[in-house]
Amino acid sequence: MSQRTASPQRGGAVWALVITSAAGFMASLDNLVVTTALPSIRKDLGGALDDLEWTVSAYTLTFAVLLMFGAALGDRFGRRRLFLVGLTVFTGASAAAAMAPGIDSLIAARAVQGVGAAIMMPLTLTLLTAAVPAAKRGMAYGIWGAANGLAVASGPLIGGSLTEHVSWHWIFWLNVPLGLALLPLARLRLKESYGSGARLDIAGTVLASGGLFGIVYGLVRAPIVGWTDTLVLTSMFAGAALLVGFVYHGVRSKNPMLPMRLFRSRAFSGINAASLLMFLGMFGSIFLLSQFMQGVLGYSPTEAGLRMLPWTGMPMLLAPVAGILADRIGGRPVVAAGLFLQAVGLGWFAAVVAADVSYAAQLPALIVSGVGMSFYFAPASHLVMSSVRDHEQGIASGANNALREVGGALGIAIMSSIFSAQGGYDSAQHFVNGIEPALWVGSGIVALAGVAALLIPSARRTTAVVRDVESAPVLESV
Repeated sequence: MSQRTASPQRGGAVWALVITSAAGFMASLDNLVVTTALPSIRKDLGGALDDLEWTVSAYTLTFAVLLMFGAALGDRFGRRRLFLVGLTVFTGASAAAAMAPGIDSLIAARAVQGVGAAIMMPLTLTLLTAAVPAAKRGMAYGIWGAANGLAVASGPLIGGSLTEHVSWHWIFWLNVPLGLALLPLARLRLKESYGSGARLDIAGTVLASGGLFGIVYGLVRAPIVGWTDTLVLTSMFAGAALLVGFVYHGVRSKNPMLPMRLFRSRAFSGINAASLLMFLGMFGSIFLLSQFMQGVLGYSPTEAGLRMLPWTGMPMLLAPVAGILADRIGGRPVVAAGLFLQAVGLGWFAAVVAADVSYAAQLPALIVSGVGMSFYFAPASHLVMSSVRDHEQGIASGANNALREVGGALGIAIMSSIFSAQGGYDSAQHFVNGIEPALWVGSGIVALAGVAALLIPSARRTTAVVRDVESAPVLESV
């Protein structure tokens, strides 16, 4: 069945941009917004360290493992319809988290939030693509990328500010009025669109979700109980085995959820490898640098967030510019430049980090990292969507977002392990001894992401390859 989509209209494009950017901001924000509120949550609700860890990881796990399934549901039953379902679930779960009477109910609400986000998030890009004319998509992706990039990076600032000046409950209440406002707008202003009419790939969904759950669960638990813990090793090996089965299923099945032939495209493979590595290095670095600014330099959560604005606020200013550049010269050079700049920024920070480092010494690293992040987000989204056929964009978006989430969990686990092996929390200098090698590793990982981006073919060649694939007999569909 061919894709059914209304013709893009100017007014519809503006509304689609506003609605999808706001929804993407909500889902991305909840990745890190809780981190600076954990001490206050523990004071109010109690719970052991593992319980506090799960207030973060319950969202990450369900978000990561259900992203591709959420995209497939939208392609099958209507992207606007499922977007509304996901937004409703996310908004309701946010209210439940804000009113949670205990730590267990908070963890449960966070898990349901992740389910709603997994349905809602991958459909934002496909709905936006359906509403915006092809010639304007670069700028639209730029604005969408600015909103999502700012949400990811500013989570600790927003969470810290609300916790410090109002209450930790408001990091969840914040989503409720925004969600309630978006629901009628999405129902009235977004056009319905569909992907393939093929049956849902239940076997593929189980294999992918189980595999990602096993690996992400192991990565989340490892820093707490150790990498040699029996449950961690079992979870990661089982997850890896399920993902191998998912790849085999994608090759052999007639209608797989994620056709493995998509990875024959250097554009699709390259941008997904770059995304995985980018989030691995960036998430791990933000996780440690937020603690460094508060625990070593003595800033409050709000003060630390404000001082990181040259990094975290830069996407709002430059991501639309990056989208325009991608329209003119192609996404590959812009993404690669952004990743290399991000790597330079992290390396710069590693070179100057010290127990008494001044803010003036940190500022150049923050600015360079901010420019690099800005140049990555919008063109990366464009490259993902343009590397596949129109009816496969939903599952491509879901796969890319899932890999980003896995990369973030992997980055926190790996860089926390490096930090623990070399340093600790008992003194400022011991913390510096741990964060310095971790930042160097993060810089190297993001540099590898830049190399992966350079392997992406030029925009003209990518378009030709996609057209050739479209003209060939379709053996697999989403």
